[in-house]
Amino acid sequence: MSQAPAPPPADATPPGPAHGLHDRAVEAFKSLGPGLITGAADDDPSGIATYSQAGAQFGTGLLWTVVITYPLMAGFQQTVAEIGRVTGEGLAANMRKVFPRWLLTLLLIALMAANTINIAADVAAMGEAAGLLLPKAGITAYTIGFGLLCLVLEVFISYRRYASILKWLTLTLLTYVAIIFTVKAPWAEVARGALVPNVALNRDALTMVVAVFGTTISPYLFFWQSSQEVEELDADDSAHALKTAPAEAPGQLRRITLDTWIGMAVSNVVAFFIMLTTALTLHAHGITDIATSAQAASALKPIAGPFAFFLFAMGVIGTGMLAVPVLAGSAAYAVAEARGWRHGLDRKVKEARGFYAIIALATLGGLALVFIGLDPIKALVWAAVVNGFVAVPIMAVTMLVVTRKEIMGEFCAPWWLVILGWAATGLMAVAAIGMVVI
Repeated sequence: MSQAPAPPPADATPPGPAHGLHDRAVEAFKSLGPGLITGAADDDPSGIATYSQAGAQFGTGLLWTVVITYPLMAGFQQTVAEIGRVTGEGLAANMRKVFPRWLLTLLLIALMAANTINIAADVAAMGEAAGLLLPKAGITAYTIGFGLLCLVLEVFISYRRYASILKWLTLTLLTYVAIIFTVKAPWAEVARGALVPNVALNRDALTMVVAVFGTTISPYLFFWQSSQEVEELDADDSAHALKTAPAEAPGQLRRITLDTWIGMAVSNVVAFFIMLTTALTLHAHGITDIATSAQAASALKPIAGPFAFFLFAMGVIGTGMLAVPVLAGSAAYAVAEARGWRHGLDRKVKEARGFYAIIALATLGGLALVFIGLDPIKALVWAAVVNGFVAVPIMAVTMLVVTRKEIMGEFCAPWWLVILGWAATGLMAVAAIGMVVI
């Protein structure tokens, strides 16, 4: 005869609604991956500086820019993610099938240069932010330490563990949402700035709009997310490229859609709150010239208080730790895939020497640029220009790839994703032209 189950201990607490909600939230967070990390990496210290300048200079007047870029950015990132998961190869490997090799090589050289410059700006900003919180005499040591730490983590930690570290680092972005609760916001004005496009037809305003667009939609994000989908595929023995295992498609495509749209929402919401915070504090007090993210943090202290200052500075360090490896890694994926080299963060250094050499070159090159006295502001301007012109052909070819049946099989992009992808490409083309004309 079977025995009745033992009653629960007297002090046992049955799972209630709050406990169940917590479990579901944890499971939902665990299901996110490449999209969340990619979106969070977009808000790097140089991006924070751009959004801070937009808020400081124009108040709430440019909040609409990050609202407009959200669906375009999410749609395009979903496209590159699906390319990786469907074909089992990263974006550069697929571009090689439709792009002249010499032209692809030139684009990747430009990408490598822009990413290295961005790394230089980001590690310098991290060092400066640490100098605001710790003794300033150590800024040089902080900068070197952050750069080398990013390099060591990326080279010597397994992909699974490293992806987990990057995912948890995305939580540092919450600091920029929290800051807004330290100031009083006129929400009617905020809604108007977010929903009604309004920009003065002058050089400064148009330049800032172009800068926001170029900062939000960046080429390094394309290569990173596509290759991370391939890494996820390689790390799971039960998973296959969807082109060869269509039965896996419904679940995987749903996951990619959810992961990407949440990840890009994180990116744009954080950009929105950075812009809003600096609008309601710096702009409101007549501080309109912000050059770096560390400068924005310093300017916040006497206006919004030491807690807001601390959150902003810590956010710069956290986002830098997330973005620098993504910048270096995206360059390595792109070059290695285009050249047919072995690659992947799960491989040992001796198995993928060229891949890890690119990561080291980009990271150490960025550190070197900091110490030869490169002006970080001018460098970022040039990086933005390079990225603007590189993005357009890369995006156009990506849209050709995702609509070719011989590459994507039965998983060519649906019409709505094609529209969003070409709209994003058109926006970046306008931004690139604007960089020259303005």
